[in-house]
Amino acid sequence: MPAPLTMPARAYTRRRRQLMRIAGDDAILILPAAPERIRSRDTHYPYRQDSDLLYLTGFPEPEAVLVLVPGRAHGETVLFCRERDPDREGWDGPRFGPEGAVEAFGLDDAYPISDLDDILPGLLEGRSRVYYHFGRDAEFDLKLIGWVNRVRAMMKMGNKPPHEFLELGHLLDELRLFKDRDELRFMQRAADITVAAHQAAMRAVRPGIHEYELQAELERVFRASNAVPAYGTIVGAGGNGCVLHYVANDGPVKDGDLVLIDAGAEYAGYAADITRTFPANGRFTKEQRLLHDLVGDAHAAAMAQARPGVAYEAGHLAAVETLTEGLLRLGLLKGRLEKHLSDRSYRRFYPHKTGHWIGIDVHDVGDYRLDGESRLLEPGMVFTIEPGLYIRPDDTSVAAKWRGIGIRTEDDVLVTRDGHKVLTDKLARSADEIEAFMASARTP
Repeated sequence: MPAPLTMPARAYTRRRRQLMRIAGDDAILILPAAPERIRSRDTHYPYRQDSDLLYLTGFPEPEAVLVLVPGRAHGETVLFCRERDPDREGWDGPRFGPEGAVEAFGLDDAYPISDLDDILPGLLEGRSRVYYHFGRDAEFDLKLIGWVNRVRAMMKMGNKPPHEFLELGHLLDELRLFKDRDELRFMQRAADITVAAHQAAMRAVRPGIHEYELQAELERVFRASNAVPAYGTIVGAGGNGCVLHYVANDGPVKDGDLVLIDAGAEYAGYAADITRTFPANGRFTKEQRLLHDLVGDAHAAAMAQARPGVAYEAGHLAAVETLTEGLLRLGLLKGRLEKHLSDRSYRRFYPHKTGHWIGIDVHDVGDYRLDGESRLLEPGMVFTIEPGLYIRPDDTSVAAKWRGIGIRTEDDVLVTRDGHKVLTDKLARSADEIEAFMASARTP
């Protein structure tokens, strides 16, 4: 197993400096940690740090607030976090504490979270702009308003309160959209783990198994590789593969079914996202192969647009045209190509977009359009390409041989200076490749 990856402290320092440089010397940026969420009574959901705080610090604990104060003489990067507490650590595990956080994450200073109410108003004083994610946490919103009002109440004494409040995402989302070299190492590891997990599912599948057993195979590989699911694993057999966000994963896998698996690992905060569709018995039927090949053609058409200077939506438009032409050729649509493209009637079989940004969040941040136009692809962007076709089991307007076939093929793609790199390229994609892999996996 490969050695665990670690993010160097200098990477976090570089990101914080970039953000503060863009914000300006008279700004202050405030980022609270994600709150813990109660699952039931006194049990909690597994904790996942706020993605922005993770991006800027790597700090993994709840009850923390990062404050960036550009140009502050006594330190620009301040973290408020929980103090060490041997009693609580005996229950919940070790904490960094303020001193440990400074050393581990390259911060200028750190204070107990209990001191936030006393110290933050002083940090706000003299700053003209506050960058913050308003509306995410109503309780913290009210606290921030209270701290600002305390500074305002002292204006007669010469204190200068902030007078402008700005959405932090306008700055930070754009930084996060472009992955640095360190991030790409983590994303490749997440992709490699996900490839191995999908291969394990292809090896394990057989008629008579249940969808949840395949989910267990996938997630066993995730955990064995020190990763967790990046989102709810989708395992849909037969008609269940036509449900885009199917999560029950409790149906049987029958002989002749296709199995659609949409699953990705999250490794140290970075997500992968792969979908493959394969036959439970190892061989595609004629109709399954025709549709799988058509989705593959759409995937290739979209991939051909993945290069710098091309509009992001060009990949979707290429996939849509390819799918619609194929549906007309197979008789699933009738009429003229131009009409189906203009009235979007193809959406009956292909209702979603062809991809999304991916990174710390599986559906990552970043604008898809700038000034009303699809933005151009640039090196460092990472996104998915995931065309599909879904013919519902109850769609009596098509021949019975097509019904209940759901197919999606998805890969993670990095835009490079001269084209692209497919981070998930090691996993069988075409019908021929999938059948060959499954045949070799079943050979004694």
